[in-house]
Amino acid sequence: MYTIQELCSRGRKVDTSRLTLEPEKILWKQGDVKNEEQLLKQRSRQISLSAREPVILRTDGQTAGILLDFGCEIHGGVRILTWQESTGRGARIRVRFGESAMEAMSELGGGKNATNDHARRDMIVELGMMSMTPVGETGFRFVRIDLVERGELVLKSIVAELVYKDVPYRGKFCCSDELLNRIWMTGAYTVHLNMQEYLWDGIKRDRLVWVGDMHPEMMTVWSVFGADPSVAKSLDFIRKETPLPGWMNNIASYTMWYAIIVHDWYMYTGDLAWVRHQAEYLKGICRQLSENIGPDGADSIPTGRFLDWPTSDRKKATDAGMHALHFMAEKKLSVLMDALGETELAVRCRADLEQLKRYSADCEDSKQAAALQVLAGLADPQRANADLLSLGKTKGASEGMSTFMGYYILAARAAAGDYTGCLECIREYWGGMLSLGATTFWEDFDIAWLKDAAPIDRFPDEGEIDVHGTYGRYCYKGYRHSMCHGWASGPTPWMSRYVLGIEVLEPGCRKLRVSPHLGDLDWAEGYWPTPYGEVYVKAMRTDSGKTAVEIRVPDGIAVETEVN
Repeated sequence: MYTIQELCSRGRKVDTSRLTLEPEKILWKQGDVKNEEQLLKQRSRQISLSAREPVILRTDGQTAGILLDFGCEIHGGVRILTWQESTGRGARIRVRFGESAMEAMSELGGGKNATNDHARRDMIVELGMMSMTPVGETGFRFVRIDLVERGELVLKSIVAELVYKDVPYRGKFCCSDELLNRIWMTGAYTVHLNMQEYLWDGIKRDRLVWVGDMHPEMMTVWSVFGADPSVAKSLDFIRKETPLPGWMNNIASYTMWYAIIVHDWYMYTGDLAWVRHQAEYLKGICRQLSENIGPDGADSIPTGRFLDWPTSDRKKATDAGMHALHFMAEKKLSVLMDALGETELAVRCRADLEQLKRYSADCEDSKQAAALQVLAGLADPQRANADLLSLGKTKGASEGMSTFMGYYILAARAAAGDYTGCLECIREYWGGMLSLGATTFWEDFDIAWLKDAAPIDRFPDEGEIDVHGTYGRYCYKGYRHSMCHGWASGPTPWMSRYVLGIEVLEPGCRKLRVSPHLGDLDWAEGYWPTPYGEVYVKAMRTDSGKTAVEIRVPDGIAVETEVN
């Protein structure tokens, strides 16, 4: 005899919940489709014997099909409630999920590059009578259903099943610019969808733990949700999957990012016991990085050299970024070695830093590499901002931005005091995605894509461009491009860090610095979660042009305040 309790003793509970959602719009239909408006109504999620107000698809010659819009990006699948089907063996339907309307209308392969990579989004399914069939688990907003054989299908409903982690939004941000408020929340929602049992890169693709990409995602997690277990669980997973001397995800810079993330997560959580579980691995990284510094002070790792996709075919920019990341990782490791009582390795890291300082890297015109050089303390912020970061050859400061490296470019500009320029860039670049119908931020984006582009939530008119199917390079060409990628959430932690001005000074947030910077805003306020509770900050521009600040912190936290 089994009981649920007995099964729980040998099974593993999942960390996610489910929520059903009805479609908000019917964007398209073809063939013989009747009563489709019933799909927009909230109906019981249980099938019954009697077909009341059914939706009917009948294929007799022309294929009957329908395209549904669920209103926003979702992680999960659909559940199709079927009353009757005329074949007697299960009606065959084709289900196509899409992050854009055009992706849901696409065929696999071809110039538009629709794929089933990582999660199947285009499939043939059989539906029996009196059935409640779950179909798919991917990232989508749109679903096309076609009855692909002669016959009739009588439906009750088609609902999306959102799979998500049911955790509160402890962090909040609000300011005098509603567009920035939307951008902050969109970044939070993007990462929330990817914050499953592990912290994924994308919910359509890649449903993987890419440890380098985790750093901006991790900062969004702590700015919005606090110390969610998905971060530590993902770091433990990738450590166990990558025995030394291997590089994480086969990319040397991602092992550097791992060291940076472990340090920053420790500073946020104060969990030294967890760091001790990583100690042997971290010590191995110390030795491995130390052995890969050339006589001139340059990072000399021969393989796995990657900064981000836009710089992947630019050797000098990649080398400059790798050098900066090597420096940042060694600096963070020196702190961790001190915390672990590994004095000899801490001293070795600091000696490596002196050696790395000897090398002068050429960033070319790469904003990504220049930003990392600034954040490593190897380049002057004002000069980098004036000469490169704040400029664009033809289209302003958002030109040359990177979704992955966006946070670091903004942070480097903030180091130069250019807060207004950062806010303008956020409005133009991330706001540009919103103007195209985005409800989550994309794997890649170029503001040049805005010209003549149709929004992703409708079909292009004559002369308009299908932005999803037309653009993209490297691994994200056409419809393979992910439109919900956690690494693109940078403005969310950036606004909490720099507009609200909240900076961690001691492990566990025991000591913070609060130094708000309004830029061109009239006011901003928000909450920032810590292990002790939420910190509240409100900054307002006074009539004299100064900034008035109100701060409330939980017991156990000391605060330094700097106000401009």
